[in-house]
Amino acid sequence: MPLSDATTVPDTSPYDALLLVSFGGPEKPADVVPFLRNVTAGRDIPDSRLEEVGEHYYQFGGRSPINGQNRALLAAIREDLAAAGIDLPVYWGNRNWAPYLVDEVARMRGDGVRRALCFVTSAYSSYSGCRQYREDLTAALAELGDAGGVDLVLDRTRVYFNHPAYVDTMVDAVVAALAELPDEVRTDAEIAFVTHSVPDSMNASSGPTGEAYVAQHRSVASRVAAGVAEATGTAHDQSLVFCSRSGPPTVPWLEPDVNDHLRARADAGARAVVLAPIGFVSDHMEVIYDLDTEAMATARELGLPCTRAATAGVEPRFVAMVRELLLERAAAERGEDPSRPAVGDLPPAWDRCAPDCCANARSQREALVGAASSIEDIGAPLP
Repeated sequence: MPLSDATTVPDTSPYDALLLVSFGGPEKPADVVPFLRNVTAGRDIPDSRLEEVGEHYYQFGGRSPINGQNRALLAAIREDLAAAGIDLPVYWGNRNWAPYLVDEVARMRGDGVRRALCFVTSAYSSYSGCRQYREDLTAALAELGDAGGVDLVLDRTRVYFNHPAYVDTMVDAVVAALAELPDEVRTDAEIAFVTHSVPDSMNASSGPTGEAYVAQHRSVASRVAAGVAEATGTAHDQSLVFCSRSGPPTVPWLEPDVNDHLRARADAGARAVVLAPIGFVSDHMEVIYDLDTEAMATARELGLPCTRAATAGVEPRFVAMVRELLLERAAAERGEDPSRPAVGDLPPAWDRCAPDCCANARSQREALVGAASSIEDIGAPLP
């Protein structure tokens, strides 16, 4: 319900828009190979190989669920802001499929937006989860050049892996997944916290000083496991595992793979496992194929009872977190000292990314730093 006139409207200045930034995905079979060309641009991968990779999408009608989930999140964010009395336009742009970032940034500029805060559907620090989005935002601004309209400034929220709203949502999701297991194995169930594998070298360069990707996931896993123990009265063994490995086998990626983990735990006598996808904010392809399809098939073959915890999706606390991050960053940009909630053993993440944070191992593409960045000061050093 909208706020009454007597209620103070939260101050979002200096921001006059919010931009939801995501990965994007195909919406029909004809989109699959063009989408994968976008994802693998610059790697000279033949279409025949992309067709093979696209088989995962074809099993689901050539449609990734991610765009539909982003539409739902966009609607939920708009509803949440309106209920809080915040009249702020919310845009949505993707890196790899329509609506593309470059088109949405152009629309924002044409609408007269002067400074927008970007919320990225990736909760952790890494090149693919943070800097690559900032590079593409930079490229979108650069493509606008001086082509009319007002100058546009873009910032992004801090990474929110340890925001209590995100963590508490995952705690409740794991508790619900445990409740789906047979009574006789529930208390002995293990929790496998799952995230997207990345090359070892990407983890090594993640964050301002390296190794942030794994450290952040381990911190969240520990806090979620503790929250589950508090809620259920039972401490469950837990591990961090990975899915969606790609690339040549000669390149080391983070392990163990979730399927290898399930086999190893079954061999060790595990009685049940909950898959908790803490690395994903919604049920996109890595969740519905790698976990719901492939990993669940592995568990069935092993005779290992297994359930999968829900992702955050449009859970109200997660949606409200977007508003909280907006107001937090707006207050900081106004020179105030806002509350910056975080749980676990790591502090709240930085607002302003250093120029070499989550370094790009392939090239030196310019990326928006966390300070206010525009067409005029792309790649500027921190103040």
